[in-house]
Amino acid sequence: MSGLSRRQLVQASAAATGALATGLAAPSLAASGPIRIGWLPALTGPSSSTGIAINRGINFAAVELNAAGGIKGRKVELVIRDTQSDPTKAVNAAAELTRSEKVHVLYGPGNSGEALACTAVIARARTPQLNPCFVDEVIDADRYPLAFRTAPSNQQVGAAANRFVVDILKIRDIAVIGDTSGYGTSSVKAFAAMLTASGAKVAYEATIDANQPDLLPDMMRMRAAGAKAIMPWSVNPGFLSRILNVRASMGWDVIVAGQPTLGSGQTRALLDRPENWEKVYQTNFRNCCYGEDGKLPPRTAELVGRLRETKVETSDTLLWWIAAGYDIVALVAAAVREAGEAPEQLAAYWNTAGPFPGVYGTYAWSPRQHNGYPDDGVVMSQANSFRDGTFRLAPGYA
Repeated sequence: MSGLSRRQLVQASAAATGALATGLAAPSLAASGPIRIGWLPALTGPSSSTGIAINRGINFAAVELNAAGGIKGRKVELVIRDTQSDPTKAVNAAAELTRSEKVHVLYGPGNSGEALACTAVIARARTPQLNPCFVDEVIDADRYPLAFRTAPSNQQVGAAANRFVVDILKIRDIAVIGDTSGYGTSSVKAFAAMLTASGAKVAYEATIDANQPDLLPDMMRMRAAGAKAIMPWSVNPGFLSRILNVRASMGWDVIVAGQPTLGSGQTRALLDRPENWEKVYQTNFRNCCYGEDGKLPPRTAELVGRLRETKVETSDTLLWWIAAGYDIVALVAAAVREAGEAPEQLAAYWNTAGPFPGVYGTYAWSPRQHNGYPDDGVVMSQANSFRDGTFRLAPGYA
């Protein structure tokens, strides 16, 4: 199946129209009010960098779709609640959006610690959920049949990062650290076990409070343990920048490779010197990276052009975050257009009608598998090659 054309994206058909055998009768949609997408980003608080960027993408897509006539005349309405990077606030907001606001679909929460707290609440409300988080436990087709992941799982992310460090860079002694959030703790546990299973040595393993101002003692312990690479897992740019700044102050020439926020504009802005970004590699996504020729994939380049035309900022964030939010409106619009707005209709469409070629990635779910992101879409990139939210692929990737 061919990818989406610009016209199809504008009309938010996330799948090619004729090539998908859905087995579902396309309903006749009456103009009976907007299609409401609930969205739970952290727009403030220590984990807000992801939510701020995804918010740009989903808002841009909604404006673009509505300007093109909506879904057979029906507008998309975003119902947004800031979780403030707080799992308790996220749970309260999820309950509000699913029960009081009665959104058709809930997207998010945007951070894994909040998603861990919210997923069961959303499932009990029988609200379809599109989940952008990596943490493995939030997706289970049996327990949460209406929840679909629109990102790679932690297993996919960890496998890509570990493969880069161990197989491409040939480093065997590794420090695995994270912050004390749900995401950080679960990632450290999962990725350290994966490294050990691959034959590498986890020289140092720890979770550290992201607000801890002095990381020198921890970094000295990592070096004393013989670590030749540090793999940090946190979405907190302050924490990640302190790791890079302390590494430089120690004169420790060690590789840092891990979470995508290592390459964000927020992390770069907190570095003591630009040189502190050298030998830093972050998980990224093939569709949002450029090759040695400096070119992005055509569909991604087209979106970047439209973002520039409307002055949506990309220089201080990651393009894949924006693209991830952008794809959501297309996925919802295609399901409503082709199947209907009831929870079971939306889920049945996503389960059977893929693959859905978006900008961030190509999604394909089934009734038994609600992890829909392709393994080969997860890559590593060079942090100091940052260019308007995009990066050059790391060594070892074609």
